[in-house]
Amino acid sequence: MLRNYLAPNLRKILEHLDFSEVEEVRLRLNRPLMIKNRLGCYSLSPLGAYCSCSEAYLVSREDLDRTLQLITQSSWYAWEQQIQGGYLTLPGGHRVGLSGQAVFANGSLKTIKNISSLNFRQAKAVIGAADSLVNQVISQRTLGVISTLIVSPPGCGKTTLLRDLARQVANGGFQVTVIDERSEIAASYLGVPQLDVGFQTDVLDGYDKVTGVYHALRGLAPDVVFTDEIGHEQDAWILGELARSGVKVVATCHGNSLEQIKTKTWAKISLEVFELMVILSRRRGPGTVEAVLSLRAKS
Repeated sequence: MLRNYLAPNLRKILEHLDFSEVEEVRLRLNRPLMIKNRLGCYSLSPLGAYCSCSEAYLVSREDLDRTLQLITQSSWYAWEQQIQGGYLTLPGGHRVGLSGQAVFANGSLKTIKNISSLNFRQAKAVIGAADSLVNQVISQRTLGVISTLIVSPPGCGKTTLLRDLARQVANGGFQVTVIDERSEIAASYLGVPQLDVGFQTDVLDGYDKVTGVYHALRGLAPDVVFTDEIGHEQDAWILGELARSGVKVVATCHGNSLEQIKTKTWAKISLEVFELMVILSRRRGPGTVEAVLSLRAKS
């Protein structure tokens, strides 16, 4: 359980909190202990009550150091490869983001020292999150999957929706490959998905998109590839490779409108890969569907 990786002092403060509602726990040195749920971010008092920042419990160096010992099992070196990516993955697929002082060697990030904040993000599948969209992503006319781009600002439920779409598409009879570059979609731990992404889903955990696409095409024969956070020119190029191979794509991207997406470099290269765009917000909570747009005259 996520709570077990927190320092004993913090665990006691949080002991009465309903963790099923918690999205994040944030520890920042000498600053308020905070949690985030679907309604927003809140400071916690030494007794675990919501309070103002001026009344909040301040996270100490001992809290951070003890928490890091529990996360890494007192072996920082064994985790250095993950640390270079800025986060650690815990059993259950929970993720801990790190910030502190960067240490570079030969022009590359070697490790992070003097950790000043930790962000625990709880891995949770929301079964049914894609119920309202799955019959649009799976065409009722062709009975095939429609390549779909899910767009929203950060924290609006893109990955949650993507995960449940993968589950429903795979369980609907399609061969699915998830390229999980940041271990967020399937929340894999030691390569094993911790969240339900479907019976017919292969997960390429920690693969960059280019390597993942080539491995999928060469060995996994997917009908559909799911991937997160398109944003670079090379992403656009590899999406085109999938389209040329007859494989459908469901992916996410930061943004808030079709017009904004069209200004992005990758979109100028390969937005035509997608037939459908879903735009999300937090207006009525994470995963609020603001629009479903056809990107072609006929889909």
